Amino acid sequence: MKPLYLASQSPRRLQLLDQLGVTPILMPPQPHEDAEALEAVLPGEAPTTYVQRVTRLKLEASLRRMRQLDLPPGVVLCADTTVARGRVILGKPQDAAHALAMLQALQGGTHRVLTCVAVGTLRRQTQALNISQVTMASVGTARLRAYIATGEPMGKAGAYAIQGRAAGFIEHIRGSHSGIMGLPLYETAALLRDFGFKV
Repeated sequence: MKPLYLASQSPRRLQLLDQLGVTPILMPPQPHEDAEALEAVLPGEAPTTYVQRVTRLKLEASLRRMRQLDLPPGVVLCADTTVARGRVILGKPQDAAHALAMLQALQGGTHRVLTCVAVGTLRRQTQALNISQVTMASVGTARLRAYIATGEPMGKAGAYAIQGRAAGFIEHIRGSHSGIMGLPLYETAALLRDFGFKV
């Protein structure tokens, strides 16, 4: 069996893969790589197009990294998650004020969480898209500020983590809880099986 490389810095994705009984080798971006540049939104880009494009770019960059590091050829897994309110893409907050603006836009309504997962080798790549709908209660500015003060929203698409304290804001989800966390396990398991992994 070829090794499985996880091209992610997310501890959540590692934990989710553990649920499938899979132990990958971590292969995060190197210091000289500009991983954030891959996540730039193109003008007028739809959320579905955006998340699939970014995931494809991440997989391509990761496969190049595998070669550059002279690692044993293997299977690379990467993913990208974005939050969308209509056609508006809500990425990671730049600061506390930005996080507050995002959460104020999301509270009291339903938004989409799109996670694309890609698996590939130097010869073959494939990906799958999961879209979930999340309804967030109107919790008020004071509670949002208290949540932001924990630091949890930073580095999270849409400025919240459903597996953390923000779970108390979520009234309803329709879709994949693991997908909202950052790695849809149903789609991931199917892709890994297609590459010969027993999950």
